[in-house]
Amino acid sequence: MRSIKELKNLEGKRALVRVDFNLPIKNGVIGDDFRIKKTLPTLEFLLGKGAALTLVTHLGKDGNASIEPVIKRFFKISKFSKDKIKFFPNVRKFPGEEKNDPEFAKELAREGDIYVNDAFPVSHRAHASIVGVPKYLPSYAGLQLEEEVKNLSIAFKNPEHPFLFILGGAKFSTKLPLIEKYLELADHVFIGGALANNFLKAQGYEVGKSLLDDSSYDLQKILTNKKVIVPEDVVVQSGDKLVSKELKDTQSDDAIVDIGEKTIKKLTPYIKDARLILWNGPLGKYEIGGEVGTKKILQLVADSEAKSIIGGGDTVALISQMSSEDKFTFVSTGGGATLDFLANGTLPGIKALQ
Repeated sequence: MRSIKELKNLEGKRALVRVDFNLPIKNGVIGDDFRIKKTLPTLEFLLGKGAALTLVTHLGKDGNASIEPVIKRFFKISKFSKDKIKFFPNVRKFPGEEKNDPEFAKELAREGDIYVNDAFPVSHRAHASIVGVPKYLPSYAGLQLEEEVKNLSIAFKNPEHPFLFILGGAKFSTKLPLIEKYLELADHVFIGGALANNFLKAQGYEVGKSLLDDSSYDLQKILTNKKVIVPEDVVVQSGDKLVSKELKDTQSDDAIVDIGEKTIKKLTPYIKDARLILWNGPLGKYEIGGEVGTKKILQLVADSEAKSIIGGGDTVALISQMSSEDKFTFVSTGGGATLDFLANGTLPGIKALQ
């Protein structure tokens, strides 16, 4: 990828910068501004070279959301001059964005003299603002995009051993290729979160009302692999209470929401021995109090001597809550993009800059 570090004088030029400020907003309140903070070094660099900036982001899936709360938070955090920066409207508002319509890409390209992609979390999408615009403007990778590629590549380019991969969250179909790939690369793979429910069911345990992927997968081959670690006990939601249970004691009206203490103890020596820990996705349903296990494991990883690479939006939100970002080697801004990059080694948005 061509890097913005190659750019010299940009006086009088406008940089069209694709950022990802798709922040969690509830009742008008922004929950986490991690992605804004991670893009500031790129914007500071471009402003320092004399460029004026047009920032392009989406917010929400359908493009109906106003980006005004994001703009307000951006200027509050950055303290940048409003004279040098303008925002393009929510880019998903335009049908040509998701269709990667060449005419819309040209319209976007008219907003700048150069294009910069610093939106790693959406670089797995073949959208106009990601892969279309680079056909019409000199295009470069932003500093955060470069950091993502450099750090996430550690997981599959000569990784250090012992290598522990912790995989949580849901979306079983998107994560199965990762499990298969990292069973080859890693020494141990721990499967937690809603992903683990399918494995527990395949082992014959009662998973009750727990979230399951209803596709039919043959998990026996994975379960017989000695590298695989699955939960030994769980926390379930039973009525309006959260209760710790052995797997043999779960019932048909229980919903698994977290890993239990026994599982945390089992994982502890693997974390202490590891030289590299890769983690994607929470290990519990944190919205309803099932974040305890994830936070305890995060603390163990933070205290370990391993190189630690953490990804997945929900996991990152918990790290922000704990104010512990600087305790890890690298915290990715991506969710689905992190998964795709770890599985495939590249993304459409990265290819577009090559």
